[in-house]
Amino acid sequence: MKIIHTVRELKEQLTNVRYKCLVPTMGNLHEGHLRLIDEAHAKSQLHKGQVIATIFVNRLQFGPNEDFDRYPRTLDNDCALLDQHGCDVVFAPDESELYPEAQTYTVSPPPDLANTLEGHFRPGFFTGVCTVVMKLFSLIQPQSAIFGKKDYQQLMIIEKMVKQFNLPIDIIGLDTLRAKDGLALSSRNGYLSTKERMKAVELYQSIQRLAQLIKIPGSNGAELCQKSIETLNREGWMVDYISLCNQSDLSPCTQDKGGNWVVLAAAKIGKTRLIDNIEINF
Repeated sequence: MKIIHTVRELKEQLTNVRYKCLVPTMGNLHEGHLRLIDEAHAKSQLHKGQVIATIFVNRLQFGPNEDFDRYPRTLDNDCALLDQHGCDVVFAPDESELYPEAQTYTVSPPPDLANTLEGHFRPGFFTGVCTVVMKLFSLIQPQSAIFGKKDYQQLMIIEKMVKQFNLPIDIIGLDTLRAKDGLALSSRNGYLSTKERMKAVELYQSIQRLAQLIKIPGSNGAELCQKSIETLNREGWMVDYISLCNQSDLSPCTQDKGGNWVVLAAAKIGKTRLIDNIEINF
């Protein structure tokens, strides 16, 4: 496995690689990330290509009061794990390498998709995500890229960005990997105290119940979401949202049970903010 820190080295390394499968990460890898790498390895083997993982904590997608400075940087351990799972190239640039000058040109997704849910509570977040992902796509020019469905809204925005810019990249979304008790694996789970970790599964349990109840004839989605929010808040959470949306565009669901839905949630337990989702198919 080759570990690369500069754009020049990256381009030299990839010059004759015909098929590239990209897995963008911010590092501090867990089993969820490694599952993406495993899928990328399988695809690259099929096409006789290479797996490229990126490790970069992207300042553009962090708000002024978020955890950019304390986000865990664990490059040596990350590289050891990636090597074990068949990664071919790790691109881990410094900030000055990826952003050699102030990034005044940005990619801004449409407000109706980017300013709701996560975008409402984290203004500018998806502009930061789209800008860095577009830059990585430009530098690496992958044939495919793999993302996790835990970041459901992010995955949808990237899919639509690739489609609108006519980028020849196959975007692959993999289901969320969970701990045995159901908690979605996340780098931020490491912030949880022992007590908070025990309570953290309540977010998943809450949206699980909602997903079951919404299938009952006569159920009211808005009321179920509000009850779930109130219950979690009573249990010591600070809920940003629990929303029932259409899978196709994340627009709010009506009571017509046609199509496929998704429950999306974000809430804080202590100082740690967690997100999760469950798809509902009728």
